[in-house]
Amino acid sequence: MTNSTDIRPFRIEIPDADLAELRARLARTRWPVEVAGTGWERGVPVAYLKRLAEYWRGSFDWRAQEKALNAHPQFVTTIDGQDVHFLHIRSVNDAATPLLLLHGWPGSVVEFLDVIPLLTDDFHLVVPSLPGYGFSGRVTTAGWTDGRSAAALVELMDRLGYDRYGVQGGDVGGFLGPEIGRLVPDRVVGVHANAFVTFPSDDPSDLAGLTEDEQRRLALFQQFQDDGSGYLRLQGTRPQTVSYGLTDSPVAQLAWIVEKFREWSDPAAELPEDAVDRDRLLADVSIYWFTGTAASTAHSYYERFHDPAFWAPRKRSTVPTAVANFATDIAIRRLAERDHTIVRWTTFDRGGHFAAMEAPDLLAADVRAFFADLTR
Repeated sequence: MTNSTDIRPFRIEIPDADLAELRARLARTRWPVEVAGTGWERGVPVAYLKRLAEYWRGSFDWRAQEKALNAHPQFVTTIDGQDVHFLHIRSVNDAATPLLLLHGWPGSVVEFLDVIPLLTDDFHLVVPSLPGYGFSGRVTTAGWTDGRSAAALVELMDRLGYDRYGVQGGDVGGFLGPEIGRLVPDRVVGVHANAFVTFPSDDPSDLAGLTEDEQRRLALFQQFQDDGSGYLRLQGTRPQTVSYGLTDSPVAQLAWIVEKFREWSDPAAELPEDAVDRDRLLADVSIYWFTGTAASTAHSYYERFHDPAFWAPRKRSTVPTAVANFATDIAIRRLAERDHTIVRWTTFDRGGHFAAMEAPDLLAADVRAFFADLTR
């Protein structure tokens, strides 16, 4: 495929036939049995998923969510042989700071719908679907590592004429943001991250004298490793195998995603829709379903697992970095400071992994404060 640097207008228009097919597939779901007396500890309960799937089939209004997304200017451009879709919302303030907003997995651009209006006074927003995700379409070639994705996003900002900008991201976006900073440190004003991950080393002194809150977050990290990383191991080792069920069954795709909204959202929420708006959650799942990107997003984990550069020691980033730690996040400051120049560290007692959906007010305020300090 030859590259074109053209930036082409884009509009989301899911065909009526695709909506009808989704409803028909949901109606024909073959439901499994479950072990009596068990609950979320073994995965998504059947009774809960039946209710949610029935709402998705009979009551959920995709067109309303599509309209909310289409209210923002959208475009697509081809970079390194891959289409990259993005929202581009210019601030009325010409002097605003350009800001790249990066979602994670199992997220999409829909994550930011409630954050966008809180940031447009201060930022020109570029909100891409990550390569291989959502409306950027399926990646069908090997080698799309985080480094390659970061380079594609640098190229995107270059094509838009932004030679100096900030980056905000969570989850996968929390990996890509610092990587972009390392690639072009002279161009990145600062990196703001939530749902950030820090990895302990083999040095016991790393974990000596942790605060009570840090001990809690370390315990969450260990619990994730021991009992919550099944999706990670499957996508990181056998992405093609797991992709068949996710691509063929909307209920499989729904369960695969909603489990993470239950486990990673604010622990005060009993059910996923107690933490995030149910229609927004289903809009996110619908994007994975309609675009058929379950396989390529799974393959991105395989690339990460098998990329020596991801695991290799690297120089400490010189780019000013902020971390917003929500209730279920696992980042520990001293571990983050080994690899990043941490200048702001904020802890919140409300909201979880999907901060842009769960606590958009807190996330946006922290982003504004961080970049205001940097650009004074």
